[in-house]
Amino acid sequence: MPTFALGPNQYGKAETRIVRVTRGPGGDEITDLNVSVSLRGDLAASHLTGDNAAVLPTDTQKNTVYAFAREHGIDGIEAFATRLARHFVESQPSIHGARVAVEQYPWQPVDGRHSFRRDGGEIRTATVHHDDAGTQVVSGVRDLVLLKTTDSEFHGFVQDRYTTLPETRDRILATSVNATWRHAGPAGDAYGTARAALIEAFADTHSLALQQTLYAMGERVLAACPGVVEVKLSLPNRHHFLVDLTPFGLDNPNEVYYAADRPYGLIEGSVRRDDDVAEEVAWSF
Repeated sequence: MPTFALGPNQYGKAETRIVRVTRGPGGDEITDLNVSVSLRGDLAASHLTGDNAAVLPTDTQKNTVYAFAREHGIDGIEAFATRLARHFVESQPSIHGARVAVEQYPWQPVDGRHSFRRDGGEIRTATVHHDDAGTQVVSGVRDLVLLKTTDSEFHGFVQDRYTTLPETRDRILATSVNATWRHAGPAGDAYGTARAALIEAFADTHSLALQQTLYAMGERVLAACPGVVEVKLSLPNRHHFLVDLTPFGLDNPNEVYYAADRPYGLIEGSVRRDDDVAEEVAWSF
C-alpha cells in the first residue's frame, strides 16, 4: 500500500486592503496598502484530521492588520510588516514562522490639505520573514517605467540562420523595473535612496546591452545603501522599433517608432556584496 505524508504548507489572509488617513493641522496624509500574511507551524492536524485547535483564523489575521494600523500607526511599510510578523509568531505557540508582504500605492496631495491624486503604476513593496532564526527584510519597487531615447546600443551578438535582428548603434531603451533589495539587518528603510540610485544608473549608463544596465543599477544601489546586501532585478525590454516610412517616400532619422508590447526580452539577475553569505528566505508554492 502506498503511504503519503503532508509536505510544506502555509496559510494566511491574502490582500487585505487598508487605507489609513493621518490627520493633522497641516493637512492629511494617506497610506494605501495591500497586506498579505502567510503563517507556518504545527498545522498538520488541520490538514489531516480537520482539527483546527492550532489555527488562527485568517479573518483574525485581517483584523490584526486593521488594529495594528490604528494602535501603532504605519511609520513605514518595512516597520509595519515587521511588527505584524513578530506578533503572529510570538503570540501563537503553534506558529513558528510568518511572512508579511506589503504593497504601497502612492498618492500625492492636490491642495495641500484634503485632496489627493493617485500617482502612476509604480508600486513600493516590502516583504518580512520572521522565525526563530531571526527577521529578514526585503524592500522593492515594481512597475517603475524608465525610457531613454539614445545612449543605447546592441551589436556583436551571436547570429545564426534564424537571426533577423539588425545590429544598432543607437536605439530607444525602455523597461519596467521590478527590483528588490535585501537588508543586512531586521530593520531597513532605504527606499528613497535605492529608487533614486536605480533611476540615476539607468540614465547615466551608456548601455551596450540591457544586461550591462542591470548590473550598473544593482551596483549603484549597493554603493548608495550600506545596509543593503543584495539587489535582484527583473527588466523586461520594452522594444521600440523604427517604422519603415520608405513606402511613403519619407526618411526616418530615429524619430518615429512603434512600441511592441510582446514578445519581449526579459533580463534578470542579482548583484550582491562579495562578503554576503546569507540567502534570501524563499516562501513560494
